[in-house]
Amino acid sequence: MKRFAAVTLAALMLLTVFASAASAADTLEIRGPVFNGSNIDDIVGDGITIDATQFAAFYYDIDDNVTTETLSIKNVAGNNGNVIGEGGIVYSTKIQKVDYEYDKPSLGWDNYSLLGFFAEKYIPLKSNSADKLAKLVMDSDDKVTLKTGDTLDLGEGYSLQARQVDVDGDKVWLEFDKDGEHVDDEIVNVGEGDSTWDVELDDIQDEDDVTVMKVHVNQVFQGAVDSVAQIEGIWLIDYANAIKIESDDEFGELNDVSINGDTLNITNEDTFTLTRDSTNELAEGLSFKVADTPSNVLRFYLAKDITEPGSYEIRGSVASGPATWDASNFAGFYYDLDDNVQTENLSVSKLNGNVIGEGGLVYQTSVKKVDYEYNKPSLGWDQYPVIGFFAEEYIPLKSNSADKLAKLIMDSDDKVTLKTGDTLDLGDGYSLQARQVDVDGDKVWLEFDKDGEHVDDEIVNVGEGDSTWDVELDDIQDEDDVTVMKVHVNQVFQGAVDSVAQIEGIWLIDYANAIKIESDDEFGELNDVSIQGNTLKISNEDTFTLTRDSDQDIAEGMSFKIADTPSSELRYYPFVTKTVGNVTDNNTSSSIPKPVDNVTDNVTNVTTTPDTTDDVNASDDTDETPTTTTPETNKSDDENKENSPGFGVVLGLVGLVGVVYLVRRNN
Repeated sequence: MKRFAAVTLAALMLLTVFASAASAADTLEIRGPVFNGSNIDDIVGDGITIDATQFAAFYYDIDDNVTTETLSIKNVAGNNGNVIGEGGIVYSTKIQKVDYEYDKPSLGWDNYSLLGFFAEKYIPLKSNSADKLAKLVMDSDDKVTLKTGDTLDLGEGYSLQARQVDVDGDKVWLEFDKDGEHVDDEIVNVGEGDSTWDVELDDIQDEDDVTVMKVHVNQVFQGAVDSVAQIEGIWLIDYANAIKIESDDEFGELNDVSINGDTLNITNEDTFTLTRDSTNELAEGLSFKVADTPSNVLRFYLAKDITEPGSYEIRGSVASGPATWDASNFAGFYYDLDDNVQTENLSVSKLNGNVIGEGGLVYQTSVKKVDYEYNKPSLGWDQYPVIGFFAEEYIPLKSNSADKLAKLIMDSDDKVTLKTGDTLDLGDGYSLQARQVDVDGDKVWLEFDKDGEHVDDEIVNVGEGDSTWDVELDDIQDEDDVTVMKVHVNQVFQGAVDSVAQIEGIWLIDYANAIKIESDDEFGELNDVSIQGNTLKISNEDTFTLTRDSDQDIAEGMSFKIADTPSSELRYYPFVTKTVGNVTDNNTSSSIPKPVDNVTDNVTNVTTTPDTTDDVNASDDTDETPTTTTPETNKSDDENKENSPGFGVVLGLVGLVGVVYLVRRNN
């Protein structure tokens, strides 16, 4: 019996270790439209198709109005209840042409072939065939200056070095490297031709003459100290990791591959079950997220989870005139799948050309009720009020009023174990500490802190009542008895070494930064505020111009992106920017939606090395190995610990040591 208890405790400790490690991950979910009905036949009807105008993860080029990807659910014989039949899911993508960012058709920079592939940007090695692909690393028209010895980090291990710059001869000697190894080099004569270096390589997935990089040198000139080359226009693919797609390949649950020239279709050979209250992985980072509903209701959406650090643009559906967005067509807005709750909408009316008239840009949001993640109505964990506020989740301090709000920090039903002295980091400076654990008395003494300072404490008796500690504070934006945190203690028990308390259910708001919204407040371009009980409405008192080929701030991190179109056309969408992980200058990503820092941070990462070379014309040694000193990006210890509770791994190791001791003693 003791050996069984030891093994059980070991499993618990290992789960704690793994849960702690997982909690450090930072993930951004991009969702598609929500489908809601009694069963799959009711939802699908004659068939449904999701494209880039509905799903912000799929590739979309607003300037060229180009999409390539769709995901369809077909009406097939095997559809039944929450099961999609064989061949009922079809992912399709087709090669399209898009303009280079450096758009100079007269210089050979007109357009290139592109294929969205499971929400990533890929370039076909042959412009009319979808079977051989390489990720797009860079497409930039930013101006970059390099002097002799400078190295430009292009991302993914690729770099460009200015070996020598010759102002008198209007020349620059460039070298292209991969992982510090020479790939190719060229002397570009700015005074002749189009000043573009097309790097073509052979044997890329058995293809020859593949253009893997294009570089346009704008000019060379004499700087204050050095001769400098100015680059304007870089395009690069990850040829070293090019892939070949074949008919017998499998992509998650999609395993029937068909390649027809420029089009790729992949379907499911087996049935696919939309399991309720779960995330059902489909293929290559795509999944269906299904609500926790009764068997007579089915609700789900397509999602892509992004974990690679970076800043990402989450967009709404594309408009060409007056439009309205809510959570169903703008993935940035707050949405609760289980309760089917949304609160926000944005509308554009009074549109004359590209100018929105006074009062024509309206943002509105209302307080709604949603279930706690730890949903135990009998224990006081039933529902709480929530309000989306400019694409962030807020909690009203008064359940029927939208004027005083605090951000929601945590709503979790994860199980967490704490022993005496352990501190659980809750985020944003808040923490929960187990001061003492009394197994004999079924009690745990908990302390709630903010920025290391005591806020409140309580002895929770697990043997009596609902074992929930409601932390209520006064004078939060002049409101008293505000519930700022709820903690449910599931049990206390004797671990291998220490007495341990198990918490299941934590809910927390950022009361220290609560805000009060008043009628004379201004939010960017929205400055006419109206508060009617649980509804907040804000509109523009002045005209708002949708300037073409630009991003126009609306308010509080929300903006419009407007296409570069003729004056007779208008195309735009709303978006917000979300950040994943600890972003540094070297962190880049090719995930779709396009990371905001994908190009700019790369092209400005220039490493300068001492100038030890002579004039371009003075050397023919093109095999010389360059000196490259691209700096590495290292996270500090504090950054590595930022998202970790801090106690799980230690507790797990201590528990395992205790288990070994118990087993050996019993033997």
